[in-house]
Amino acid sequence: MAQKTDGLHSILSTPAMYDFVQSVLGAGKSRRRLVRDHIRPASGHVLLDIGCGTGELLRFLPSGVDYHGFDLSQPYIDAARLRHPDRGTFECMDISDYQPPTDSPAADIVLAIGVLHHLDDDIALKLLRTAHDQLRPGGRFVSIDGTLVPNQSSIARRLVLQDRGQNIRTPEAYAGLAREVFGQVTPRIRTDMLHVPYTHCILECTRQ
Repeated sequence: MAQKTDGLHSILSTPAMYDFVQSVLGAGKSRRRLVRDHIRPASGHVLLDIGCGTGELLRFLPSGVDYHGFDLSQPYIDAARLRHPDRGTFECMDISDYQPPTDSPAADIVLAIGVLHHLDDDIALKLLRTAHDQLRPGGRFVSIDGTLVPNQSSIARRLVLQDRGQNIRTPEAYAGLAREVFGQVTPRIRTDMLHVPYTHCILECTRQ
């Protein structure tokens, strides 16, 4: 995983500071819109959240979702378990190491929120293949990442490039990776997810 870890970026490794910065930028609004417009979960759905952070997405999911969060940061996982002791599970592990219980149904939705732009192409493809294999036929993979597009505002472009992730891609590049794994890939560009100017690429991919 390639990401900036110096200066301000190192502070974001602390769960409380990570959540504070996310809140200032408008992450609550972003999560609400992402759930409503793109994730579209329903009670009874099995949902795997790759890179779940401190588990704040749970606040925006309907009750009855069978939620399982994964992150490589033990402090984030510890914070998520403390905040949501009775909803879902949280594991400090790579999603590729996850082995669901033998009687567990395949996932309806797999998420990677702000993850792909931290990964080079080879590791991103590994994640996409793992997500595909965890899904039931007709299940969906949804991702959201900062992106670079023509005629982007200078402020949005600067903010996207300041992200900790070192693999910011164009929408076409994100979608191209996904199409190596998924038969149906729909990229969407949004500029209304945060309180600040920012450009996101959201992928909705369906397992055939």
